[in-house]
Amino acid sequence: MGSLGEQPQVTEDCMGLLQLLSNGAVLRSKSIDLIAQQIPINNHQTVLFKDSIFDKPNNLHLRLYKPVSASNRTDLLPVVFFFHGGGFCFGSRSWPLFHNFCLTLASSLHAVVVAPDCRLAPEHRLPAAYEDAEAALVWVRDQAVSGDVDHWFEGGPGVDFDRVYVLGDSSGGNIAHHLAFRFESGSTELSPVRVRGYVLLGPFFGGEERTKSEDGPSEALLSLDLLDKFWRLSLPKGATRDHPMANPFGPTSPRLESVNIEPMLVIAGGSELLRDRAKEYAYGLKKMEGKNVDYIEFENAEHGFYNHNPSSDATEQLLRVIGDFMDNLSNVL
Repeated sequence: MGSLGEQPQVTEDCMGLLQLLSNGAVLRSKSIDLIAQQIPINNHQTVLFKDSIFDKPNNLHLRLYKPVSASNRTDLLPVVFFFHGGGFCFGSRSWPLFHNFCLTLASSLHAVVVAPDCRLAPEHRLPAAYEDAEAALVWVRDQAVSGDVDHWFEGGPGVDFDRVYVLGDSSGGNIAHHLAFRFESGSTELSPVRVRGYVLLGPFFGGEERTKSEDGPSEALLSLDLLDKFWRLSLPKGATRDHPMANPFGPTSPRLESVNIEPMLVIAGGSELLRDRAKEYAYGLKKMEGKNVDYIEFENAEHGFYNHNPSSDATEQLLRVIGDFMDNLSNVL
């Protein structure tokens, strides 16, 4: 407790855009919207999008994307969830870099893309984001079973709830990990929705012991100091980076061997600070019996390369990889 009249001090500062004060107050800069606007929005005439609310108590929205060409086809469209990054502290479906990438996903994969928002830390620490992600999946399940269905999920041609895929970017990749083990293989909890597979893009994991890539040079837009701040702001108060929400293989983390999961694709850039975390995660799961996990590394790519340049050759290659992953799983009975 400070003395009477003492001004609260800044205890955490993320680039001046997010500050946590000693009295628990959180200050968010409005200029974050201007920074997000630096990425120009591509003029995709081939994709429609709109917003819907999926969690009224928390006033959470998601953005739906649908290829215009879908109206001329009779085959059902797969559903692709996209959980955005931002260290659990930043981000929204409306940020241009995420919006651009979702436009590209819908067009390239010929899919309905569902991009949910989640409550942000430190106002809402983990597991809040996990709970919101689960609520988004349940919302889509309700679209499949309810008579009050969103018109984008019915008619000309509608969607195939038997072909649902979850993509997670950075902290969204951490969320995808949580969902994969929350709704394990064979679960009927989301029926008739069937999640076929998970794609983790540069997943945000941590640990007290540093990896070689974490000890390497900072990236253009990411530093180890910033990653550590994200963990301090998003994990339960007093938790370390070995908390199970940060480190799936930490000393107090639950054993994952006994949980059956749907196939998983883990992707990282060769120049990412988080590269070794992603690689160790993928190969750690791959060694476990019955788990279908692949790892792909994009040479010289930094964290979030697909968001920052959705029309690059690397992003086009990434989309082909994701498309092949989805096609292969779509043929599984």
